[in-house]
Amino acid sequence: MPPPPAKILIHVVPGFAGNDLDGVPIPNSGWYPSCPLISTAAIMLLFSRNRSYVFLIAGIFLFVFLAIRKRSYQYSYVIDPFQSYHGDGSGDNFLPGNSGDPNYVPPNDYFDDNTDDNVNDKDQNDEEDTADRIEWSKLKSNYPVQDMRQFPKASPQWLPKVQKFIETEPAAERQVRLERRDAVKKVFQRCWNSYRKHAWMSDEIMPISGGKRDVFGGWGATLVDSLDTLWIMDLKDEFKEAVEAASKIDFSKAPGDKVNVFETNIRYLGGFLAAYDLSGDRRLLRKATEVGEMLYVAFDTPNRMPMTRWDAVDASKNKPQEADESVLLAEIGTFALEFTRLSLLTKDPKWFDAAHRITELLHKQQDTTRFPGMWPVIVNARTTEFNLHNDFTIGAMADSWYEYLPKTHALVGGLLPQYREMYEKAMEAVIKRNVFRPMLPDNANVLVSGLVSVSRSGDDTVYSLKPEGQHLVCFAGGMLALGGKLVENQTHVSVGEKLMDGCIWTYSHMPVGIMPETFTMLPCPLTISPEKPECTFSETKWKDAIKRQLEAPDDISPEELNSLIAEKHISKGFTSLPDTRYILRPEAIESVFILYRTTGRKDLPEKAWKMFEAIEKNTKTELANAALSDITRYDPENEDESKRYPEKTDSMESFWLGETLKYFYLMFSEPDLISLDEWVFNTEAHPLRRLVPDLKGLFD
Repeated sequence: MPPPPAKILIHVVPGFAGNDLDGVPIPNSGWYPSCPLISTAAIMLLFSRNRSYVFLIAGIFLFVFLAIRKRSYQYSYVIDPFQSYHGDGSGDNFLPGNSGDPNYVPPNDYFDDNTDDNVNDKDQNDEEDTADRIEWSKLKSNYPVQDMRQFPKASPQWLPKVQKFIETEPAAERQVRLERRDAVKKVFQRCWNSYRKHAWMSDEIMPISGGKRDVFGGWGATLVDSLDTLWIMDLKDEFKEAVEAASKIDFSKAPGDKVNVFETNIRYLGGFLAAYDLSGDRRLLRKATEVGEMLYVAFDTPNRMPMTRWDAVDASKNKPQEADESVLLAEIGTFALEFTRLSLLTKDPKWFDAAHRITELLHKQQDTTRFPGMWPVIVNARTTEFNLHNDFTIGAMADSWYEYLPKTHALVGGLLPQYREMYEKAMEAVIKRNVFRPMLPDNANVLVSGLVSVSRSGDDTVYSLKPEGQHLVCFAGGMLALGGKLVENQTHVSVGEKLMDGCIWTYSHMPVGIMPETFTMLPCPLTISPEKPECTFSETKWKDAIKRQLEAPDDISPEELNSLIAEKHISKGFTSLPDTRYILRPEAIESVFILYRTTGRKDLPEKAWKMFEAIEKNTKTELANAALSDITRYDPENEDESKRYPEKTDSMESFWLGETLKYFYLMFSEPDLISLDEWVFNTEAHPLRRLVPDLKGLFD
């Protein structure tokens, strides 16, 4: 919780030294020492007859003084009243006392927040066998870092504003919006209560049977993924209980199965960091650091590249590790947000160093790949060759690396310019070859992003587009809108908007109003471009494309083809539906939310509500919400009731509460709740506080 107003007042008075109201030393960050300008203004005030002018001059002096003192802009450490105190505030970016040792551990009193959770932890530890516990931070490194990267010691830049001002709606519209927001909240509460009752501390609840499942280390993925959602939805009692439980999660035991380092990072580390950034509860920062210490051991390889599928048991025994030769781009490239934020909060550079080494390699090789500007789906982490393979996409297996380019640029306030540079180059390539306009029966002008394979034909490079859309790729609309705003590129915003429209179109043209995991479409001719949008639907071309996709015989009769189309439930506009599941994914509403915040398009709340109604209606169970095995199965007149609607599967991934419902809730909330000008979401929808040169906190 923020400190009382009196504390804030003391913090913003230049020249004050000593302790705050809680007896905590006030950091000397460069704008606390006595200011000659203020002293001069004070003398003028004492001896001037016309004091109103002096007040004005003094105010101007104060504002100019604060504006030019760069240290005052260390938003996350100095002027943010919601952050807990970290270190002595000397103006450096990392905790004093850390010499750069990669195995540095913050002192115990760093986490002493006068709560009794330490006592409870001790009681619990006394009851358990500690023989198999690992102090990850104290494991000896087999390949210690020799040249620790440091975060830039500079003030964050003024980046362009992301959110568009959204005018206050009429009272009737506001009432509808709030009712919809509360409806989303009720769905979350039903699911949360069932998880609490049937699967507490497990990774997932099974929403049909009421069972539980551990698929992400058994550390309570749903619990941690939901922490910030509880806070955002103002479920503070539930949040308090959840934090108390989460503070007891034991990361000192190595799970028997290999650890998915990517998933552990985005769900657990991201979840703890976001909940801490929102609430200031230092137990959460302690847990984030515990997760960070564990994950850091996965980077203990000869070239400091991570083990993405990590044998924690072997690592706990100090067995040497070596990065894999075949690694997914997304899994090696999705650390920048979480690791950088953890380093900024703890002022320990080792996590920033770990992530930045990967960034440096990808940056260096961006123009050397077979599709310059993009990176292939598969990279070699052992040899650090990230430019050899042939397939390029912003979809599955690569997605979050591209997503983190503009988001890391935002997180660090533009202090790492390579992120903006890589983002702009990558999106130029994506827009040129991956993005296509599909031929649709209503001639809708929307876009979809596919996969490009690169090959050689003699001396020529051949780029082949696989026009497969994915629910997962729906994040791209929001990425381009956010990135376009940050780099002031309206083309990116426009392309992002049409990609989002493509996802909305797909939702609305499925039998139950829900998009499948994957689908294919017929691209318009290559001569079509956003500047030349003519693309008239041809049923003949559409059916020919279906024949190719389904590998139907050349001599198939029209009647047989129509029967095949009906059997496969292929609606006009689609050419195949390879994966008809819906697993409660968030990416479509994610982009709708971001596009609404960035453009203010008035039709988006209604479209979002239709999406929510379709999802809730078809996935609701007695306990929670369940994934669907086939969203094309819709026959409301069937005598067999079980065949009328899509069949549910006994699965509810943690991102349903951590992402999907969070985005729906924010869609219908006030636009200043988690403002995109102050926060950036990781790929698991955990909001992290941006570094921004914002003076408003000084005058609150």
